[in-house]
Amino acid sequence: MIERVVRFALANRGLVLMGALLLIAAGGWSAARLPLDAVPDVTNVQVQVNTEVPGMGPVEIEKLVTVPIETALSGLPRVEEVRSLSKYGLSQVTVVFHDGVDIYFARQLVGERIQAAREELPSALGLNPVLSPVSTGLGEVYQYTLVRDPSVPPAAMIRAVQQHVPGFDPGQPDNAETLELAELMALRSVQDWIVRRQLLGVPGVAEVNAFGGHVRQYQVWLDPNRLLAHGLSISGVMEALERNNANAGGAYIEKSGEAQVVRGVGLVQSVEDIANIVLKAEHGTPVHIHELGQVVFDGEVRMGATTRDGEGEQVAGIVMTLLGSNARTTVAALKARLRTVARSLPDGVKLVPYYDRQELVDRTVHTALRNLIEGGILVVIVLYLTLGSLRGSLIVASVIPLAMMLAIILMVRTGLSGNLMSLGAIDFGILVDGAVVVVENALRLLHQRGAGRRLATVLDATLEVTRPVAFGITIILIVFVPLLTLQGVEGKLFRPLAETVMFALLGALILALTVVPVLCSYFLRGQTPSAGHVQQQREGLPDPAAEDTRLIAMIRAWYTPNLEAALASPRRVVLVALAVFGSSVAIFPTLGSVFTPKLDEGSFALQIIRLPATSLSQSVKVDLVAERLLMQIPEVQSVVARAGRAEIATDPMGPEISDVFVMLKPADKWRPGWDKERVRGAIEERLERIPGINVGYGQPIELRVNELISGVRSDVAVKLFGPEFEQLDQLSERIAAVLRRIPGCRDLQVEQTTGLPGLNITVDRAALARHGLNVDDVRQLIEVGIGGGQAGEVLEGDARYALVARLMPEARGDAEAIGSLLLASPTGERVPLRDVARIERAEGPAQISREAASRRKVVEFNVRGRDIGSFVAEAEARIEREVKLPPGYSLDWGGQFENLRRARERLAVVVPLAMALILALLYVTFGSVRCAALIFTNVPFAVSGGIFALWLRGLPFSISAAVGFIALAGVAVLNGVVMVSYLNTLRDQGMWLGEAVRYGAQVRLRPIMMTALTTMLGFVPMAISHTAGAEVQRPLATVVIGGLVTSTLLTLFVLPVIYRQMEERAARRSGGGSSSEG
Repeated sequence: MIERVVRFALANRGLVLMGALLLIAAGGWSAARLPLDAVPDVTNVQVQVNTEVPGMGPVEIEKLVTVPIETALSGLPRVEEVRSLSKYGLSQVTVVFHDGVDIYFARQLVGERIQAAREELPSALGLNPVLSPVSTGLGEVYQYTLVRDPSVPPAAMIRAVQQHVPGFDPGQPDNAETLELAELMALRSVQDWIVRRQLLGVPGVAEVNAFGGHVRQYQVWLDPNRLLAHGLSISGVMEALERNNANAGGAYIEKSGEAQVVRGVGLVQSVEDIANIVLKAEHGTPVHIHELGQVVFDGEVRMGATTRDGEGEQVAGIVMTLLGSNARTTVAALKARLRTVARSLPDGVKLVPYYDRQELVDRTVHTALRNLIEGGILVVIVLYLTLGSLRGSLIVASVIPLAMMLAIILMVRTGLSGNLMSLGAIDFGILVDGAVVVVENALRLLHQRGAGRRLATVLDATLEVTRPVAFGITIILIVFVPLLTLQGVEGKLFRPLAETVMFALLGALILALTVVPVLCSYFLRGQTPSAGHVQQQREGLPDPAAEDTRLIAMIRAWYTPNLEAALASPRRVVLVALAVFGSSVAIFPTLGSVFTPKLDEGSFALQIIRLPATSLSQSVKVDLVAERLLMQIPEVQSVVARAGRAEIATDPMGPEISDVFVMLKPADKWRPGWDKERVRGAIEERLERIPGINVGYGQPIELRVNELISGVRSDVAVKLFGPEFEQLDQLSERIAAVLRRIPGCRDLQVEQTTGLPGLNITVDRAALARHGLNVDDVRQLIEVGIGGGQAGEVLEGDARYALVARLMPEARGDAEAIGSLLLASPTGERVPLRDVARIERAEGPAQISREAASRRKVVEFNVRGRDIGSFVAEAEARIEREVKLPPGYSLDWGGQFENLRRARERLAVVVPLAMALILALLYVTFGSVRCAALIFTNVPFAVSGGIFALWLRGLPFSISAAVGFIALAGVAVLNGVVMVSYLNTLRDQGMWLGEAVRYGAQVRLRPIMMTALTTMLGFVPMAISHTAGAEVQRPLATVVIGGLVTSTLLTLFVLPVIYRQMEERAARRSGGGSSSEG
């Protein structure tokens, strides 16, 4: 079959070249549409259900909202995990589905169950569970702040906003506090009604989430004493507000042949309209809203705030891309739209970006492309130095762009993106291995036969190596199959890598058997053999060194005497090889292990954690102090802190927690000798000056993705499960104490589940009964009077603002004022709230986390200065020894370590299966267990070199390194196939064993060295690069380079020695005696 392909290609050379040109055109078209990103999106298939429960605490939310929703969603098909979080005012349930489930199908399933679950939710609360946007952990591609231009006075900016946002009216700010409130309301209105609406129209944008500022509301502040004096209730006021804020339609009437639409216009349009609403009439005199209090503009109760560079509060916007969209084209379209948005902003308002992930994408893709280009240049240079033919080198090099074109076409067709992982493992040296063998053999035969019958010579040369080329590349394809079986995070990281490499290798194989022979037939030239060479041909022994270049001649001059020495001392050679292998096995456990090396994103993402009792305003003050301290570091460009949560609570933090983005200047502008670790030390030193905070360190993408995947933000997490808060608190503190004593533990945080201060109002049912009151009277006073109840909306152009009724601030400001609030009994008695309820300060849970239908508490930390694998092994042993879990309590490990362990367990099964398959293919190909086993010995010795290389460079074992070992196994087997297949050919031609070994090793020296050198040098730029993303590629390249050193030495020295020994023993067993002479 393969031979027919070669014959067809050489018989239809014009057609093949036309196909190559079409491949280039299609590849260029696909390259322009290839999605680009820094790393693959590893977020699992998940749906978040957020339910706002205004004013309610975590315990009530867990019982009334979270558990019913969690229960309804737990029985969905193909669900992997359900976890939840109950915080003040919010319930969030996250449903994680198995990989491969369509996100829209998953959302449909969740939506259907939510509809059914509504019946289990308290109807009085009017809850509305909503699904989070269809985005991912990598979806937050662009973030900005809206800020007042310092050159424009606040009043002028507010007036400009009034002109741009229909109906916007901040009232009459008369002091610094109300002026700041008006300014933040103006900025938030610009975000909600100008910026967000325009950005949502950009293709690929799923949501524009707002963070900070004040959402403007019309608020009716009621005087409780006036309410009672007029015999009115808060519920009565709300009903009046709703009844007096509506339009009506009366169909139409016909008049003089015209249809006139009848409209009843009753929507409130202003503060005056609301203030003049009539509540009742007393003795013919109407009682208006303004007689019971006042109508004001105020901000809704907010749960988040944004500050920047220590300059005060601002309003942030977070652009989230749609799942599956092309981030590159989306961001490009977004930036084009932002230029239009900037022109439409009111005077004095500026939109200032602070996070643009396209910058990271550009830097990482630049790293990958630069490494590929530099590697390609080195490969071409090596090809020329080893082939000695510029034309031959260029023919081999032509495989690189053509194979990449095919790979890009298939990447676009299968939805893969170009990133560090998918592009970072491609080695041009591996791609040209097959072409190297074909061109080298064609040059050799053309040199032997001369210029005559060039097409026939190229055909013979290609057919001679067709089987080892096809078999060798097939072997490399097979060794990547185990990566296709990975699941979860590791699967999303490394399956695209395997698929891309396999696409490129498939293209390289096709090209090596079609385009390369065609180009050889056109451009390679034969030479007239010398008289000596003709004599050697007559004797059947062409000189292996006849086509040597200077480089190969130097290598051969070193190789020939050393090969003779190895053949003369076979036992010593085998013992040295075994010693090398044994040493590597002994060294491997000392390497340690991590999941993957951390990608340097070029910025820091800190998490500042304060006591749960900390208010949002106090958090803002602390954030401003931190920002001013960090801005003193010369390497820091900007600092943005986000306390609490955004409007859409995709990241449901409390006001006591802040995410702090520390954006760094380009490294070339740093002080001499400073690196990122030193900058981190400077950040730590400054933040230690702020009392009462705990700081966690990470990077923007890293933190977000970790949290979405496992619910934690750090490298490693210990998850404690159990029913009681107190017991979970005690166990978590004991575990934290154990972890703190283990070297390498950094940024340790114990999940803050307690310590939230509250004011509990517990009704006295007997007292209520004595006064003829019921619990609903108290509930209404608390929920609406203190918390505020929405009584509709005020429509101003396209904008909508909530209309809220609540008691005046002085009537709800503290426990004493709340206790003095009066309830009206059916008998007309005025009963203070304190007489029918117990009002007391109490401390309760700050949040309640659940997973697998059980309460959960997390102890999380990062590992620095050592590998995660050894740290967790030591931690597991210590915790098991020092912390005894009571019945009903359990613990589990999560974070990056969970991914590492899962990947290692799966690879431990599938890699041996792949190796067994390779061994079986070797046996089928050569029909000999001896030959198959001999070639396969290249694999463990290649692994030895990879282990030594990691050890010498101080790199731990990682899944990236494992990919290097997998690629290395394929190349090692390929070299073995090239050597053994030729030795067998010489033996089949009747050559004596010793002569066949010597002569065959000499002939195969050049192709083996070419394969090894091109592959190694192709990875050199990745191994030594220090640009963005290089840390991810470095272990892989290091393993391949180190492994090829030992593998090549094994192929050139050990393999011929063992081959001769095995053949001699086989001959003795068959009674043929030794045949090593000659």
